[in-house]
Amino acid sequence: MSIYTAVATANGREGRAVSSDGRLDLALAFPPALGGDGEGTNPEQLFAAGYAACFSSALGLVGRQTKVDTSEISVTAEVSLDKDETGYALSVVLRAELPESLDEETGRKLLEQAHGVCPYSKATRGNIPVELVVE
Repeated sequence: MSIYTAVATANGREGRAVSSDGRLDLALAFPPALGGDGEGTNPEQLFAAGYAACFSSALGLVGRQTKVDTSEISVTAEVSLDKDETGYALSVVLRAELPESLDEETGRKLLEQAHGVCPYSKATRGNIPVELVVE
């Protein structure tokens, strides 16, 4: 049972991406590392932003369940476009910057729990490598 469906249309890596409500309307471009001019965003950046936001939200959920304040944890997603034996593939590193008040062991446990409930993590599990890093 769906509770929300986002709809967006794109016409390639060098075009536009537009959401059905018009709130997202972005120029797309190949990054310089792939021979482009970098004058727009790219699918990897969009995926990184979505994953970081979703994972941060999952950390908030886990924090509320375990009575740990996660409001100061910052999540950065690094999405890499890789080459493999079949062509192209993605990999992700999720970096969580912990506040000084939170020890690394607790932070690691929170990340692992969030990785279990985050919809992006569920979608990628078994499909692409995702590394969790506590900073």
